[in-house]
Amino acid sequence: MKPRLTMITLGVDDLERALAFYRDGLGLPSEGIAGKEFENGAVAFFDLQAGLKLALWPHRSLAHDTGLPQSRPGSASASLGHNVASRAEVDAVMEQASRAGASIVKPAGDTFWGGYAGYFQDPDGHLWEVVWNPELLPQD
Repeated sequence: MKPRLTMITLGVDDLERALAFYRDGLGLPSEGIAGKEFENGAVAFFDLQAGLKLALWPHRSLAHDTGLPQSRPGSASASLGHNVASRAEVDAVMEQASRAGASIVKPAGDTFWGGYAGYFQDPDGHLWEVVWNPELLPQD
């Protein structure tokens, strides 16, 4: 398998609420909800970086499409990492997420490996790490 990650899909309880959190609260670009005309088709897409999108899809639709029972992931089963260019940017993103309705799981602070990071959960419990890593700075 070639390493070509193009889509991250998160199951959500309330698609409208999740759209508002990511688009209006975090400022991720999206054209809104598409596919409402199809049973189990409503989805919201967000542009992340070149070649990578975030998709929000209701839990019931994701379960239907996969054939698996509907369930919610455990809060510590996975996290999404958002690398930023400075400690101050970690603090700013954590504050923005909090204002948008996220739960702060771990306030930003120094890490054992020399970086600075914090964790928040979106309204559906998906865990995000906001991190400044001096060895892995974003390209832009």
